[in-house]
Amino acid sequence: MLTPAAMARADAASSVPVEVLMAAAGRAVARAAMARFRPCRTVVLVGPGNNGGDGYVAARLLHEAGWPVAVAPLAPPRPGGPAATAAARWSGPVVPFRPEEAARAGLVVDALLGAAPTRALPEEAVAVLRAAGGPILAVDVPSGLDGATGQPLGEVTAAAVTVTFARLKPGHLLLPGRELCGALHLADIGLPQAALAAGLEGEAARSFRNAPGLWQLPQGDPAGHKYGRGHVVVAGGPMPGAARLAAAAARRAGAGLVTLAALSEDAAAAFRTGEPGAIVAGPPAAPLLEDARRGIWVIGPGLAPDEAARALLAGAVGAGRAVVADAGALGAFAGQPEGLRGVAILTPHAGEFARLFGPPGPGRLSAARQAAARVGAVVVLKGPDTVVAAPDGRAAINHNAPPSLATAGTGDVLAGIAGALLAQGSKPFEAACAAVWLQGEAAPEGPGVVAEDVVAGLPAALARGLRLGHGGGSGRL
Repeated sequence: MLTPAAMARADAASSVPVEVLMAAAGRAVARAAMARFRPCRTVVLVGPGNNGGDGYVAARLLHEAGWPVAVAPLAPPRPGGPAATAAARWSGPVVPFRPEEAARAGLVVDALLGAAPTRALPEEAVAVLRAAGGPILAVDVPSGLDGATGQPLGEVTAAAVTVTFARLKPGHLLLPGRELCGALHLADIGLPQAALAAGLEGEAARSFRNAPGLWQLPQGDPAGHKYGRGHVVVAGGPMPGAARLAAAAARRAGAGLVTLAALSEDAAAAFRTGEPGAIVAGPPAAPLLEDARRGIWVIGPGLAPDEAARALLAGAVGAGRAVVADAGALGAFAGQPEGLRGVAILTPHAGEFARLFGPPGPGRLSAARQAAARVGAVVVLKGPDTVVAAPDGRAAINHNAPPSLATAGTGDVLAGIAGALLAQGSKPFEAACAAVWLQGEAAPEGPGVVAEDVVAGLPAALARGLRLGHGGGSGRL
């Protein structure tokens, strides 16, 4: 994945002339239009920069294919530039940049601005896009959308299709950008790998699309045994159902053994009514830290955000255990995130994140990175566009979470999956990324879904993740 700034550096470093890249980009836009739509009255809205140049090329190729095409310039191309050369080759109709022209079109191609806008679209352009009588095909991003953050600068009209080039940008996956882009089409326009690498050299950190290939799931050893797959401890207290969900997810995600560590007699009694495959221990929970085989601790699901949670977490970290901190454990350190140093993975939703670090604001990617660096742990900023950030700056954006995950208990399930993957040897960043993807893959779509359904879907999700992860794919875009 490349930010708009990195893509600009890649373009500048490329040995391929801009005119050649522009021709390839315009050809990709025209091909996408012809693949997705029938020939119809088409208006190509063009700006003065290279995005507009791509639009001129696309208009010419559609016209040559027999489509009724007109170009509506917001402003003339900059003299002497590659867009001016592309515009000079356009011999078809040029119509006024007015709402009525867009309203009469069966397809509107938005080639006004690129992925790094510095200000909102002028009201004139907003009115024209708003008046579109048919679907909009956007070039690179819908005009006015920040490709780095997925945030609109002013009003942005959603596209039905977005054609982008060489690599996706964060704004294609972060909300609301993901919804505004519609169907994404990624086109290879011939940028050399050396140029793409040069673009990345100026980046402070690498960004990825979260998918198998970025990580690989642990594979079962034919000669293995349960102790070789790790022992996960899930601490539970006042709300034992949350801990039971985390434990069930850890078992389904491959942990060899799972212990439910009760912080009270009431919790222990509730745990004993659950699945027979989980071990129930305690209270107290602290003596379990004396067993080095219990190496992974999930602390927080169903816990009160109190001193007991703080003490248990500190004890686990002090004993050298890998800790997944969620829910109550995060709330116990509200406003004091440094108290979580030594934890392997933090899994806050937006509200928990705000109580720990302050509101993430519109730049979720940068906020998660800063938080991870601050506490020295992998931070999973949960949401429909979950961001996973490592202390070294690596970050992945997830995009496979269905709306059905917006229900109580799914965060507990995620924490359990992450714990199980850590227990089987995955490193924290890879474990967190894989857990987030598996949760999205395991969740059924549609109404009536509960957290238990996500747990039940994990075996099929794991099988798919193993197939894709070992098929040579890559999550890098």
